[in-house]
Amino acid sequence: MNKAVFLDRDGTLIEEVNYLKKKEEISLFPETKKALLNLKESGFLNIIITNQSGIARGYFDENDLDSVHSELRKILTDKGEELIDGIYYSPYHTEGIVDKFTKESNFRKPGTGMIDQAVKEHSLDIKESFLVGDSITDMLCAKNAGLKKILVKTGYGERDFDKCIEKNVIPEYYAGNIYDASDYIINYKILD
Repeated sequence: MNKAVFLDRDGTLIEEVNYLKKKEEISLFPETKKALLNLKESGFLNIIITNQSGIARGYFDENDLDSVHSELRKILTDKGEELIDGIYYSPYHTEGIVDKFTKESNFRKPGTGMIDQAVKEHSLDIKESFLVGDSITDMLCAKNAGLKKILVKTGYGERDFDKCIEKNVIPEYYAGNIYDASDYIINYKILD
């Protein structure tokens, strides 16, 4: 069985952009590449899970999203090796305008559909895995899936920290950024 770090995309790995739809809008946090490289070298798979309701809302389509993710994979490559092992996205939202995506779905965080699919496809051990994100939704998703929760201060993290406390969804760690989170994860495994 493999171990993984599930990673929220916007506000965690890259700057938050409302409904990012063009590859030119990608702005990587300076520490992202180094963090992912460290996790990879420590034996973790790096798997992005991201809600993309902009598809249901008609702001962009799956081809636009594929273009963004292709560019992101290209950026997150080190010495010819991709640092991302999988990207899963949820195009669903109940308030959409695109019929086939306008519905409730367990694939939308805090549901665990994206994680469940990744676990099957990558033979993952949930007990050895983590989720890093910047929102209460990410932390609820981690709790629902039985993953260790790390909230980063970037993106919506500072805004949502109090929400996590109020809802008693306490992160195992409150990280300054993705690199800080990766450092915690690597050392957690050593101390465990």
